[in-house]
Order: sequence, then structure tokens, then C-alpha cells
Amino acid sequence: MPPDPERRALRVGVGGPVGSGKTALVAALCRELSERLNIGVVTNDIYTTEDADFLRRQGVLGDERIRAVQTGCCPHTAIRDDISENLEAVEELEASLAPLDLVLLESGGDNLTATFSHGLVDRQIFVLDVSGGDKVPRKGGPSVTSADLLVINKVDLAPMVGADLEVMRRDSVAQRGDRAMIFCSLRESDGAGAIGDWILSEIQSWAAANPVTKVIPAPKA
Repeated sequence: MPPDPERRALRVGVGGPVGSGKTALVAALCRELSERLNIGVVTNDIYTTEDADFLRRQGVLGDERIRAVQTGCCPHTAIRDDISENLEAVEELEASLAPLDLVLLESGGDNLTATFSHGLVDRQIFVLDVSGGDKVPRKGGPSVTSADLLVINKVDLAPMVGADLEVMRRDSVAQRGDRAMIFCSLRESDGAGAIGDWILSEIQSWAAANPVTKVIPAPKA
């Protein structure tokens, strides 16, 4: 039976192009938040379980907290059009590990048009990296313009690839207005700190809208 919608976890989708750092972000968030939150993860790969296997090797969560979905199709389809397989994986996690506070749902590698169905996730993070060039944010697309949080990863590589971070910031603001945006390097030990704080804040909002949901302590000042 599906979990009670008033008691279920906040579901956060993590999308982005291949190699942008989606799996690294999920791993970093699990390390950052697992002592404060009860977390589950669903990964998507077209033909393999590589991302889930990586998370298991890293030991960021117990095996029972990680589900792998092999979509066999375009990532857009599995997270936006026919979400049944992902929704089943999320609901299985919640049924077996309830009560969860947070479910992170990582898309397979996708492009700037990929968005999650609101029937699958409550918040969406989209990850870009500077090695794609500083022109990427101004290309827009629904992933850039509508994600609740835009993460610009691998800022440490900017000098090596000739990417101007201020151009990326300016163009992101032009595309997104005042929607949240974080520049980071997930290679750094504290690279996910600000993103973790953003998630804690979103869980606070979720708890306020769903009073029976456990209230999570506020982010660190």
C-alpha cells in the first residue's frame, strides 16, 4: 500500500547532464545529512545499476536504503512521462523504511529539457558543471529555468577550461530570476554543505505544510 501522503518524506529529484556530478552530489548529501535525517535513494540508469553500485561502494547508506531503476529508455520518459517504475521504487523504500525524512531520486544523464513530474518529486535540483562552458546557463531550457535549485559544480575547473563564473552567475539569474542557485566544487570536503542546508530548509517548509511530518532541526547558521 502506498505510504500516507501526509506522512511521507520530501522527495527531491536530482537531474543534469552526464558527468555533471549528480551521483557525486547524492553521495555528498548522504554523508552530510545521514546523521540528521532518515534517507532513501533511487537511482536511474538506462541499462546498468552503475550509479547505485557506486553509492554502495562508497558506503554512504546501507544497501537497503538504495534502489536502482533500469529505465531501458530515455531518462526523460522515466522521470516525467511514465513515472510508474520510479514511483514504485520510492514507495517501496518508504514502506520498508518508514518513516523516512528524505528521498533523493537521481535521474539518468539528461539534457536541458529534462524535468521531473510533480507526481514523482516535490523539489527539483539541476546540476551543471563548468567544463561544459560558461555558455550553458544562457541556453536556458526548462531544467535551468524551473528547477527549485540550480547547482553549478566543478568551479575549481573554471580556470582550466576558460569558464567565467561571473558570466554563468549573470546568465543564470537572467534565466531564473530569484530562484536558488549554488556554486560549488563537490571535490571539496564541504562542497555540499550549502546544498544540504537548502534541503533542510525545504524539509522545514514541507513539515509546515504537512503537520504530522517530523520537524527537522533548522540548518546551521
